[in-house]
Amino acid sequence: MSKLPTLSQRYIDPRNYPPGVAYMDGQYLPMQEAKLSVLDYGFLHSDATYDVVHVWKGAFFRLDDHLNRFFRGIEELHMTIPYDQAQVAEILHNCVALSELQNAYVEFICTRGTSPTFSRDPRDAENRFIAFAIPFGSIANKEQMERGLHLAVTNVLRIPPSSVDPTVKNYHWLDMVKGLYAAYDQGADTAVLVDGNGNVSEGPGFNVFAIRDGVVSTPDTSVLLGITRQTILDICAGLGIQCRTQDVSVTALKAADEVFVTSTAGGVMPVTKVDGQPVGSGDLGTLSNTILAKYWEMHDDDTLRDVVPYPEAAGL
Repeated sequence: MSKLPTLSQRYIDPRNYPPGVAYMDGQYLPMQEAKLSVLDYGFLHSDATYDVVHVWKGAFFRLDDHLNRFFRGIEELHMTIPYDQAQVAEILHNCVALSELQNAYVEFICTRGTSPTFSRDPRDAENRFIAFAIPFGSIANKEQMERGLHLAVTNVLRIPPSSVDPTVKNYHWLDMVKGLYAAYDQGADTAVLVDGNGNVSEGPGFNVFAIRDGVVSTPDTSVLLGITRQTILDICAGLGIQCRTQDVSVTALKAADEVFVTSTAGGVMPVTKVDGQPVGSGDLGTLSNTILAKYWEMHDDDTLRDVVPYPEAAGL
């Protein structure tokens, strides 16, 4: 009979992670020390909700809007956490301050958690709250921002709202991943999925906008109501630009003069090709650039900023 292997007393993770700080179970931890149980239903069943906010030049942007959406998601999924919005905001500030990151990607999560008896009844699980701050990252890299993203409109159906509410951020991303591989096969940077009627839905982590004859349009069904998406609606209203939330057909997207996508992870990102064909002139769009500039200008608006209380050593 072969000898049994030695039972390790603790897990040693050989992988590398970005710098940053996480919060779990009352503890602030270096990013590489933040671990989740393999029995957590967030991992086993994708049973979780989350939100992402970014910090730019030492301040959160539209933090209250992200917190409101997060707590709505918790309520919709019948979850609870032992913190109110002010306490979660404090935790997020602490993660960023301890990391000393001036530009950060900050995610906060509520998983279904674990059941002491591994009960399949979700009401028996102890929900878990997690937060972390790592360096700011964008869906589009520097090269893609300069030349514009290349999108592929896939035939992958976005999970219908009747199955999973897209307005509650979730980790049901296999349709998105399938779409990404379909896009990669076409030589594109990323993907756009379609809704049940064959219209444009959204992409992996971003909303889609099309501009035709000076009118901006973005899908209004089968999509996350993104905070950056709302910021664009606000910008358009402030600049007197007509902006419609409506069905956007694949034909309309391909016929657009300009296309851009939006996300907390990247802001406003121009698109210059759809299904291998140039959008408009094939250059970065004038109106898109105006909206992009206004978006980053809004990060200096004190009514939308929550300044991080960095330690003095950070020099801020």
